[in-house]
Amino acid sequence: MRMNVESFNLDHREVAAPYVRVADRKELPGGDVLVKYDVRFAQPNEEHLEMPVVHSIEHMTAELMRNHTDRLIDFSPMGCQTGFYALTLGVEPEAFLELLETTFRDLLDAEAVPAANEVQCGWAESHTLSGAKDAVAKFLVARDGWSQVEREAAQ
Repeated sequence: MRMNVESFNLDHREVAAPYVRVADRKELPGGDVLVKYDVRFAQPNEEHLEMPVVHSIEHMTAELMRNHTDRLIDFSPMGCQTGFYALTLGVEPEAFLELLETTFRDLLDAEAVPAANEVQCGWAESHTLSGAKDAVAKFLVARDGWSQVEREAAQ
């Protein structure tokens, strides 16, 4: 039975993280196109990111990516702690991959997690700059394979 939530229709046993895929595309009545990306860091049901890592990557990417585009609508963590969703206004895959790589390289150079304080964040203690940098560095090492979503067939 087809479900309403796109990711619930994805066979999580068949994907091979890390990857980036278009999870959804919607054309709005005015002609604008929303493109939602699945930015998967960890292999589903085998590994996950710890919450302070997720929280810090979310803060840093949401802030830093907007230094390079005004077409990012949202960058949000997945509840399963294996990755993130990026919602964009018409950013096509090739451009999004470049934008993500540039943003993550900025993240590696960051000296602090933005807005990681009690005034600007609802759980300011739940951050780790070093953890975010470690996860992003690992993700960047796999850059050439980001477009390979499915596991390779057994030989």
